Amino acid sequence: MSDTNQSTAAGEQWSEYAEEMNRSFVEAFEQNMRMQSEFLDSWRESLADSGLDETTVDGMQGVSRAYEVWMEAADAQYELVDESLRGEDVVLESFRDVWLNAANDAFKEVMGTGAFAAATGQTVGDMLEASEQLDELNRETLHSFGFATDDDIAEVGERLVELERRQQAVERKLDQVLERLDHDDS
Repeated sequence: MSDTNQSTAAGEQWSEYAEEMNRSFVEAFEQNMRMQSEFLDSWRESLADSGLDETTVDGMQGVSRAYEVWMEAADAQYELVDESLRGEDVVLESFRDVWLNAANDAFKEVMGTGAFAAATGQTVGDMLEASEQLDELNRETLHSFGFATDDDIAEVGERLVELERRQQAVERKLDQVLERLDHDDS
């Protein structure tokens, strides 16, 4: 057998092997997608029948919808790989775009739920409470070192305003007394 015939035979064997591997991969991928979809559907149905509160169920369903978005992206990614293997021109940015769009859509699914809003509200509330506790700790620390705090400075400012008001009242009375004295002398 000549080298050309051996090369051709080896190339054909490799092509058959690669084709069989691709077919096996596709079948395994499709079966995996079907099984995950069935699991997701049964999970969603069990949520509807559960005694969980509405916010929790809403949050879980948002996560479920986000998962579906990721699975659709995986399917689209697979289609791009398949097109590439068939020799079609596939723009490299298409792979990136599939995942970027999927990330945006998945985040929308999760962030649009009442559970996300409740969790965000709870987090903001916790942060405000922690901030207030930190402010109080800072005030106590400054006082222990003999430094003035913003509350101390505000109190001093209020006292100064009150002193100015009293001083003006005393000056008015003094002006009235002086006026009478001048009036009585005339």
